[in-house]
Amino acid sequence: MTRPTQEDGRVHGVIVGVQNEQGLWLLIRRSEKVAAPLKVCFPGGAVEPGEARDDAAVREVREELGLSVQLVRQIWQHEFTDRKLTLIGYLAKQISGTVTPDSHEVSEVLYLTAEEAGSHPDAMPMTDQFVKALESAVSAG
Repeated sequence: MTRPTQEDGRVHGVIVGVQNEQGLWLLIRRSEKVAAPLKVCFPGGAVEPGEARDDAAVREVREELGLSVQLVRQIWQHEFTDRKLTLIGYLAKQISGTVTPDSHEVSEVLYLTAEEAGSHPDAMPMTDQFVKALESAVSAG
């Protein structure tokens, strides 16, 4: 699967951290049909050419899980050195919808503590760093 390259020659990806009322983080196990099959990660995906990062983050959560979210703010960014990928992380609040996973993209929905999310054996690279940023952002208010 080819990811859209942005003007800087890199693929820009977005991930979104959303907590439920119990303070657990919403993660997904990717389906077997997408890149990084069966890996555990926060909802997200690639920014399309000409699309704002914020818009991509909201769109990806809606497409993957059927939820409407409001972004609180960007809290994290990582530039991979081994590949042309920039990953941007957001803290968000759910504003409407019921979790309805798209079976093409999501095989399982998980609600995890920060510790569970950051140390999950099937987690995508840098998940632990994003979790630290989320926890810091939530603590800061």
